[in-house]
Amino acid sequence: MGLVSLLLRLVALFSVLSVGSGIGANWGTQATHPLNPEIVVKLLRDNGIQKVKLFDADYDTLRALGKSGIEVMVGIPNDMLAPLAAKMKNAEEWVSKNVSKHITTDNVNISLRFRYVAVGNEPFLQTYNGTFLSTTLPALQNIQSALIKAGLSSQVKVTVPMNADVYESANSLPSGGDFRQDIHEYMLPIVKLLSDTGSPFTVNIYPFISLYIDSNFPAEYAFFDGNASPVNDGGTYYYNMLDANLDTLVHTLQKNGFGNMPIIIGEIGWPTDGDRNANMEYARRFNQGFMSRIAGGKGTPLRPGPIDAYLFSLIDEDAKSIDPGNFERHWGIFTYDGQPKYLLNLGTTNSGRLLPARGIQYQENKWCVMRPNARLDDPSVAASVSYACSLADCTKLGYGTSCGTLDGKGNISYAFNSYFQINNQLDEACKFPNLSMIVKTNPSQGTCRFDVMIQPYYGGADGRLPKQLGLVAAFALFLLTFL
Repeated sequence: MGLVSLLLRLVALFSVLSVGSGIGANWGTQATHPLNPEIVVKLLRDNGIQKVKLFDADYDTLRALGKSGIEVMVGIPNDMLAPLAAKMKNAEEWVSKNVSKHITTDNVNISLRFRYVAVGNEPFLQTYNGTFLSTTLPALQNIQSALIKAGLSSQVKVTVPMNADVYESANSLPSGGDFRQDIHEYMLPIVKLLSDTGSPFTVNIYPFISLYIDSNFPAEYAFFDGNASPVNDGGTYYYNMLDANLDTLVHTLQKNGFGNMPIIIGEIGWPTDGDRNANMEYARRFNQGFMSRIAGGKGTPLRPGPIDAYLFSLIDEDAKSIDPGNFERHWGIFTYDGQPKYLLNLGTTNSGRLLPARGIQYQENKWCVMRPNARLDDPSVAASVSYACSLADCTKLGYGTSCGTLDGKGNISYAFNSYFQINNQLDEACKFPNLSMIVKTNPSQGTCRFDVMIQPYYGGADGRLPKQLGLVAAFALFLLTFL
């Protein structure tokens, strides 16, 4: 190895070993009415959040972040892995358009001290059934080569956010950790590339999911209060799932020759609705417990130093897929309109609490509800509610949710209003024949909030307005066909 190459390698290694602790946030935009990016950037700065992880390279978002000083990890969606893997030119064009351009023209800080491109998002998730196994590594290689060609590889690092299901333990203890057997041959070259380029391993860890899928999972083990019975791994005691899970990854990396690789927690958090265990109390307890660890610089038994992590997530997203569960739309520490959900001290401001978004403009105070004289046994009710919920957001309805105590008419009204609000309160969106009406008295009950949507942000040419008009057109066709 030449002297210059050696020096570059040492610089890259020093950079990674210098990864700072502190909290970042995942900023997703799968919402029918996303906030203006300028407002979100102010929200981040007001709350002292200095790092943000994005799931794509939306131009308006990157432009808003351009002069904020906020560190940015920019993402490449999984559906782009195949074209990026197929042609080097595609990778070069992506880097030019989404990295080089913003660094040179908008002063985007794609991470102040470390700049990351997240190639894919949990591409080896078991539920994907191997869809991205053959394209992830080539896409990663091509993006890395494109960064080198652009002269950015010393400041912009690649990584691949992986779900924690890419590793497992043969003895159910951290010490038994290794990559899943079915993807072992795919993981090693990826990890080697990350190691060779001085890049970190990024992992998403969700104690909530363990509680969601396994009713026998000890709930206290998900939190950080020390109330759970510890797990003894050869004299090393684990009092919470995060420590055990993260050290399983550490053992996995050690076992495969990468024991010193830095680790970033790409996603960690707790949802507030959509499931009986997804509630404000648990979310506040988990996130505050985690933030206290961040503030104290406490790591795990095998990695005792500060943790570099990104909370999942910043803002609720009412258009996310609910295939994993209804809770998917409720991970935010802020509601859809940038309002704090609960008292949470990030340790980044003097207020000791979350500060709300400023400059929010709402639509008119009116709601679509079920008519008082409409009958629950009306034959058109089931089809109307099914249609509304299929295109709107009814994930707050159900056992153990914030709207779980509504009666029959309350549930129907909630569905109608959700559809009405998503369609910008257009009169045509509240014309379920003989069933619905528009009112100006807030129908919210107890913990169940009937939202009034914010004024739509259309930014760029993203097509959101035609989408809303398309929903109303589809609604008209539905009425003609089924009612």
